[in-house]
Amino acid sequence: MPEKPPILADKHHDAPSAFTPESLLREARRQKGAEAVAVPKVCLLDPDGDIVRQLRAEGRAERHQGWVCYHTDMWILDLDGHEIGVVGCAVGASFAVLVAEEMFASGCELLISVTSSGQITPQGAPPYFILIDRALRDEGTSYHYVPPSDWSDAPERLLSRLNGAFEGEPRVLTGSTWTTDAPFRETEAAIAAARARGILAVEMEAAGLYAFAQARDRAVICLAHVTNQMGTIEGDFEKGEANGTADAFAVVSRIVDRLG
Repeated sequence: MPEKPPILADKHHDAPSAFTPESLLREARRQKGAEAVAVPKVCLLDPDGDIVRQLRAEGRAERHQGWVCYHTDMWILDLDGHEIGVVGCAVGASFAVLVAEEMFASGCELLISVTSSGQITPQGAPPYFILIDRALRDEGTSYHYVPPSDWSDAPERLLSRLNGAFEGEPRVLTGSTWTTDAPFRETEAAIAAARARGILAVEMEAAGLYAFAQARDRAVICLAHVTNQMGTIEGDFEKGEANGTADAFAVVSRIVDRLG
C-alpha cells in the first residue's frame, strides 16, 4: 500500500502542539516591550483589506496598541455600539488560521471572516453574500487540525442562531463554498466538479477556519462576498458602495446582534 502524502501523514490530531500562539505572543510582547492587552471579544478578518483601507480613509479606526502579531495590525471599530477588532490582508487558510489562533489567545470570543469570492453556481448577478455552512477542503491547513474528510462544517450552534437574520438587503444566501490554495489553478474541469457538488462560490479561507473552529471549539463564522465571475466578463470584481464595506458592515452587524 502506498505511503500517505505528507499532508496526511503524522498529524496526530489529538496531540497538543509544541508551538502555541500563547508562547509566540509572550515573546512578541517581550521583544516589543508591550503590555498584555486583550483584543475585543468580536473580531473580523478582512482578507481583501478593503474594509481596513476604507475605515482608515474615513478616520473611523484606531490601531490596537496591544496587538503584537508579527505579520499584521489590528484596527478597532465601533459598529453600532459593538467594539470590533479588524485585521486586514490575511489571505489564504494558513494565514487566516494563524491570525485566528492569535486572536482567540488574546481574548477574542467570536470571529467573523468576510472574504471576496468567485461565483461557481450562479445565484443572480454579483455582488451578494453567502453564509458558508460548509467548505470543500481543497487546501492544506484543515488537515493539520481535523482528520481527512471532504468538508469543513460551520459550527451548527452558530448557524441555528442566525436563522432569519438576513432578510432584505444586502442579499445573503446560505450554502457551500470551495476553499482553494491556488486561485490561478481553477481549471474548467475543477469548476465543473465544484458545480456538480452544488458549490456556490470559491474562496481561500473557510475550510481552514472551520477546521480550526472544530478542533479548538471556537466560535467562527465565514462569509463569502461573491464579487466576481473570475474575470470572465468585462467590469468584473465590483463590490458596490465604498468597495462593498457598507454592505459588509450591514451583514456583520446582524451577525453580532445575534451572536455577540
